[in-house]
Amino acid sequence: MFRSLGDANRLAILRHLALGEHKVRDLTEHLGLAQSTVSAHLACLRDCGLVRSRPEGRASMFSLTHPELLQLLGAAERLLAATGDAVVLCARHGPSQDIS
Repeated sequence: MFRSLGDANRLAILRHLALGEHKVRDLTEHLGLAQSTVSAHLACLRDCGLVRSRPEGRASMFSLTHPELLQLLGAAERLLAATGDAVVLCARHGPSQDIS
């Protein structure tokens, strides 16, 4: 699940879905991403259980599965605001290190 939250495009999709249901077409217009890119990110988020879809005509409507995800993202933003420099500059877990 946390790997799915590690992509800026997926986070942007989640933020839009926090406002309510969206179709893939709506997300592509709002985010300026290709349809295939949005669809791939939504598939990842669905596989992680973070979003769900329901059919609406020939399209699908996507929404968040757990509203508490927004609390998690808010807490992460506050933590990064408080320790952002320490995270970025950490010699052990810096951007060039793979901590998986």
